[in-house]
Amino acid sequence: MNCLLLPIDNFSNADATSAQAYISDPKQIDHIHKVLGLQVGDSLKIGQLGGKLGSAIIDDMTPTAIQLREVQLTLAPPNKLDLTVVLALPRPKVLRRLIMDMTALGVAHIILINSYRSQKSYWQSPMLGRLDEFVLEGLQQSVDTIAPSITLEKRFKPFVEDKLPRLLTDIDGQAIVAHPYGALSLSAYLQRASTDSLPKMVFIGSEGGWIDYEIELLAAQGCQALTIGSRILRTEAAVNVIVGQWLLPH
Repeated sequence: MNCLLLPIDNFSNADATSAQAYISDPKQIDHIHKVLGLQVGDSLKIGQLGGKLGSAIIDDMTPTAIQLREVQLTLAPPNKLDLTVVLALPRPKVLRRLIMDMTALGVAHIILINSYRSQKSYWQSPMLGRLDEFVLEGLQQSVDTIAPSITLEKRFKPFVEDKLPRLLTDIDGQAIVAHPYGALSLSAYLQRASTDSLPKMVFIGSEGGWIDYEIELLAAQGCQALTIGSRILRTEAAVNVIVGQWLLPH
C-alpha cells in the first residue's frame, strides 16, 4: 500500500476538508502497524476514494481504529488511460491479480466477458463478488483514488453484435484484439498512430486466447487483430505488456 484510501464516511464532513479522519479497515491498520511501523505523531499518505490525495498525522491508535488529524487533501489523482479493456473472464485465481494490475495501470473501463475458453464455473466464482476489494488494492498500489468501471458480459455474440457498435461510436475510437496469429504487430500499429488516434478499446483473451469464430465476429465490427510477438504469454503477462504501451510516449 503506497497510499491508504478511505471512504468519504471516514472523514468528519462530506467534502473531507476538515482536519480529522479515521481508519477502521483491519488490513490498513495491520499495514500501518506491521509494514509501515508508524506511531502516534507520524505522517502518512492518504486519499479519499473518488476524491483527492494528501497526508495526515496519526493522532491516536487502538487495535481497531486509528484517528487522524491535520488531514490535507490537495492533490488530484493521476489521469486515467483513455482505454477500455475487454477481458475474457480468466481463471478465478488470476482474476485478482488482473483486476489489481489493470487498476494500477490506470485503465478507465474494464469489461469481463464470456468466451469459448472461459469455463462456465468461472462465472460462479466468489471472486466476482470481491472486485471492489481488488480494485482498492490496485488503487493503493498506484496512489490513485478513482476506480475503473467494471461490467460483466456473460454472452459474447450478443455483446459483439448488439452492444459493441454503440460502444465504439460512444468512444469515437478504434478497437484492437490481442491475437498471437495476427498479421500485424502491436508495436508497428502503434508506431503509425498519433497520441490522439491510439485505439481506445483492446480485447484480451483468457488462457488459450480467442478462437477463430470470435476473431471473425470482432473483425466484422472493424476490430484489428494484432500480435505482440512470437511468444505466447499468460494472460497476466499479456495484459501488462499490452496496456503498458499506453503509458509510453507516442
